[in-house]
Amino acid sequence: MSDLPGIEGDGDLDQEALGQRLRQIREYLGLSQQYVTSATGIPRSAVSEIERGNRKVDSLELRKLARAYQTSVGRLLGDVEESAGAFSALERAMVDLTPQDQDEVLRFAEFLTHRRSREPGEVT
Repeated sequence: MSDLPGIEGDGDLDQEALGQRLRQIREYLGLSQQYVTSATGIPRSAVSEIERGNRKVDSLELRKLARAYQTSVGRLLGDVEESAGAFSALERAMVDLTPQDQDEVLRFAEFLTHRRSREPGEVT
């Protein structure tokens, strides 16, 4: 189950449901269609058509949208069960960071994970 208002994980979204899910996620994150266009290269008119369910999304576009929304394709499709903290303050803050800063946050998270796996008593 998703923590986004009115969005349930489905795993088998049709074109219209996917469009609605993409729009709800974009609005939840406080992003404009123009921002999505700038971040993905997908024309604004196409973003609008996708969100209304009038246009199919190809796999490359879906990957670009996932990157712009700082989530996985699986989450966009409802295939991945979202944890209670999904789209947390950290994820929302990531949207405003530069790609370089996002990479730095990711590297730091990986460092913390690696450090935790090396703590005494932990099996790696």
